[in-house]
Amino acid sequence: MKKTSNILTINLEEPISRGETPISQVTLRKPQVGDLRGVQLSPLMQMDIDAMIKVLPRIMTSSLNEQEMRQMSPGDFFNLANELGLFLLPKSVTADFPTP
Repeated sequence: MKKTSNILTINLEEPISRGETPISQVTLRKPQVGDLRGVQLSPLMQMDIDAMIKVLPRIMTSSLNEQEMRQMSPGDFFNLANELGLFLLPKSVTADFPTP
């Protein structure tokens, strides 16, 4: 995992196939309020799969579609959902978090 303050690159443990091209890495950017439209914050913070699948493609540089997201391994999906949740927290909360 490689992180700058607003961008995070995550290596997938189980790459996703798009045709014959494997996707082994996903880059997320910190969402803006517009990226969260149509989704309530509470389900996102509870890592609701449907809410995450709606928002995650909006903040990916190599966007995965809904079908690809649903075929993702649970471990890889959890990593993406966890990082999205951390992006949503204010800096005052995350300031004392350890950095990798």
